[in-house]
Amino acid sequence: MKRDMDLCRKILFKIEEKYIDTALPNLELENYDKLQIAYHCKILNEAGLIDYYNAQYADDSLCFFSVGSLTWEGHDFLDKIREDTTWNNVKKIIKDKALPFTLEVAKKIATDLLAVSMKAALNL
Repeated sequence: MKRDMDLCRKILFKIEEKYIDTALPNLELENYDKLQIAYHCKILNEAGLIDYYNAQYADDSLCFFSVGSLTWEGHDFLDKIREDTTWNNVKKIIKDKALPFTLEVAKKIATDLLAVSMKAALNL
């Protein structure tokens, strides 16, 4: 399955919105199936953006999965890409410069865009 960074962002938003103090079961997002969402939750956990992922299988198919909260790093990353304008700029820069769409590249570009915005705001 290909990684979908837009889906990763949507999952982070959904966890931020729904998580209180227990794992979220079978997270759902419009236009995505359970396997897509579960896979992306798994890799978000591996990347350190969410603190827990568990899946249960039967007959070689996914029956159930659950996720925990965002990590500190997950919150920081989401805050950097929260605005659609910023996220679209990150994607545009990656595409225009033919960069790989990895988490580290997206973080770096989002951080640089934030630095430019902060510098402009502080010069007011």
